[in-house]
Amino acid sequence: MPIRGRPTIGIDASRAVSVVPTGTEAYSAHLIRALVPLLAPDHDLQLYTREAPALPLHDPLPAGVSVETQAVKTAVIPFPRLWTHVRLSWEMLRRPPDLLFVPSHVLPVVRPKRTLVTVHDLGYRRFPDAHPPSQRRYLEASTRWNVRVATHILADSVATRDAVIDAYGTSPERITVVYPGYEPDLAPVTDLDVLAAVRKRYGIECDYVLFIGRIQPRKNLARLIEAFARVRADHPGLTLVLAGPQGWLAEPIRRRVAELGLTDSVRFPGFIAAEDKAALISGARVFAYPSLYEGFGFPALEAQACGTPLLASNTSSLPEVAGEGGLLIDPEDTDAIADGLRRLLEDQQLRYTLVARGFENLARFSWEHAARQVRDIVVSLLQH
Repeated sequence: MPIRGRPTIGIDASRAVSVVPTGTEAYSAHLIRALVPLLAPDHDLQLYTREAPALPLHDPLPAGVSVETQAVKTAVIPFPRLWTHVRLSWEMLRRPPDLLFVPSHVLPVVRPKRTLVTVHDLGYRRFPDAHPPSQRRYLEASTRWNVRVATHILADSVATRDAVIDAYGTSPERITVVYPGYEPDLAPVTDLDVLAAVRKRYGIECDYVLFIGRIQPRKNLARLIEAFARVRADHPGLTLVLAGPQGWLAEPIRRRVAELGLTDSVRFPGFIAAEDKAALISGARVFAYPSLYEGFGFPALEAQACGTPLLASNTSSLPEVAGEGGLLIDPEDTDAIADGLRRLLEDQQLRYTLVARGFENLARFSWEHAARQVRDIVVSLLQH
């Protein structure tokens, strides 16, 4: 039966307030920002966070809808540990919404009748050794819980949807693919002074191949480093930039650089400031993303948005995301990675073709389109 009056939709925004967002945090922030204005005219919205957000959690609301009318409220509910299963569950018990949406985490133990949750990837199953044992156990338990109890499930890609169905026997009718968008401010930077300033800021003196992501085994960086060592023999001035926060087992990756005598040719600049990302990507000769497994792979789209030739894996979701705008290689074949780097460094026509196809590919992805799809799913769930 339809819910009478204005339904209340709860949204777990705890991952959307991160100051240094990774892929899932960025997904949560961008999707919530685009989704709230679409839902606010006909629904009351309650956003739950652990801490006060530094930036607004949503885009401007439609005319006639405002926070003052109580259509959109944010509940900051601090709690030291087990926030989801203890504090958010308590909130669900006291003031349950008609539907709870969790875009980047796990559903609480206590939850309303209608729930919607996003599953981002099952990499912990495909490459278990790339995760700490405790994290692997947590991811397995939380994902199994999500797909068992959720009313409906969102997946970032067809690859993730199929993996969920295969792993947990989930009914295909309960899971919908909703492609995320990409950073809307990313675009090619051509100003030579800006490009030079960013290179100087991150200690890059020569042409460079760029990777952006968490420094961890699943990103396949050891093979990328080995492939780079082979290519550098023909491109002696080339630098490899491995940008991103340190993850589990990052130290062996750094050791491999020293073992190959590449200490002066490989940079680990850490997390890249948002205001520098477009220029850093635009200035790269190649954007290399040979990850072993991705549920979506935002960096592939970021490279395309900045007009940088993309080298990506031919496995998991990356062929689906990159479309025809990337040179796809077997990520477990170091020779293939090296050959792909050489081709993108030396074949100017291939570079032009992939960049042009990359811009065309981006039309398939936007946060506005993703938000409209999620809104339609929410409305449908509220009617049952």
